[in-house]
Amino acid sequence: MEKTLLKNIENPKSADINEYMNAGGYKALRKAFEMKPADIVEEVKRSGLRGRGGAGFPTGMKWSFAVATTDRPKYLLCNADEGEPGTFKDRPILEKNPHLLIEGMIISGYALGAEYGYVYLRGEYPEANDILLNAIKQSYEKGYLGESILGKGARFHLYVHQGAGAYICGEETALIESLEGKKGQPRIRPPFPVNRGYLQKPTVVNNVETLSNVPYIIEVGSEAYSKIGSPDCPGPKLYCVSGHLEKPGVYELPMGTTLRDIIYTHCGGIKGGKQLKAVIPGGITAPVLPADKIDCPMDFVNMPKHGSMLGSGAVIVMDESVCLVKVCYRALKFLEHESCGKCTPCREGTGWLRNILGRIEYGEGREEDVELLLSVASNMMGKTFCPLGDGAASVVQNFIKHFRNEFEEHIKNAKCRFR
Repeated sequence: MEKTLLKNIENPKSADINEYMNAGGYKALRKAFEMKPADIVEEVKRSGLRGRGGAGFPTGMKWSFAVATTDRPKYLLCNADEGEPGTFKDRPILEKNPHLLIEGMIISGYALGAEYGYVYLRGEYPEANDILLNAIKQSYEKGYLGESILGKGARFHLYVHQGAGAYICGEETALIESLEGKKGQPRIRPPFPVNRGYLQKPTVVNNVETLSNVPYIIEVGSEAYSKIGSPDCPGPKLYCVSGHLEKPGVYELPMGTTLRDIIYTHCGGIKGGKQLKAVIPGGITAPVLPADKIDCPMDFVNMPKHGSMLGSGAVIVMDESVCLVKVCYRALKFLEHESCGKCTPCREGTGWLRNILGRIEYGEGREEDVELLLSVASNMMGKTFCPLGDGAASVVQNFIKHFRNEFEEHIKNAKCRFR
């Protein structure tokens, strides 16, 4: 498949606006300005584009909710806070193709009637911050941002806001709270951000990859776009693949490419000829899959049918040498640390799970601990303000579901055989 999201990134000057324009950049913006805003929203709807941040919600539908709200001003927020362990798919766009994101945000802002945009950037991406700020400056100088873009009267201003390293701010309402200068904690919904978001005004929050698809949709049209990849989840998808592989990295492939193809065709298989043991297909909170369950199309519709979810598209591959009790324990250490503390099931539950897993991993496990883990996880599931608590519970439930023997072996032998 010809690259669209990662187009031209091999060029060492790809982040420069002139190089981007020489490769066809900002042509989609000019085309979009010949369309009515409502027609752009309909085009995105017909394309079938789903949000690439993890939830997979239809982008055009979200936009239509915001357009229907008459309150002003409206805001467009780009979620560039990719803090999910194993996730680095947006980074090549931010650092190598920032004008694609900027063009996508300008078109989206025009369609939504939003005059202000913010990129909420992961604090651990300082280089991306410098690159984005320079790219935005270039866009102002060329007349693509400002009071009257291309002399058409459309107004759009764009800013970058650096996060402070909080994983929870990847959740859209916590992101909004942080952007307003408050503690990054999720809000109760409804009201939803499209009605009352940033500064209590209509707000659309989209992921970097989602917004970067918009120029291509305008360029080729919704019909051509919808024929790429999976019928239910069309378009190109960035899969970031890490772990025990011959060729880890970020791959732009048609949505719905199977997990097996990603691992063995594109990434060259398991490093050193070892056996595959387990895969986490969508970031650390996505349900783990054993080696015999990887013949699944990687899209938002099919992955739940195969017992997991696409999530952020972060594929973490583990070979036969990995202790999965330790992986589960490390995941819960992270999630306990990143819990915002707002709700009791998550604040207390993640700590309980981490504590039980720790004693199993370090040879102090009790016979009843596996059932205790499942009980705590069950009491957390569906009872938290945001998906972090559910994610923590799901991690434990699915590691035990597929690899219970390893947990029981740790308890019985009071040690880990992988050390």
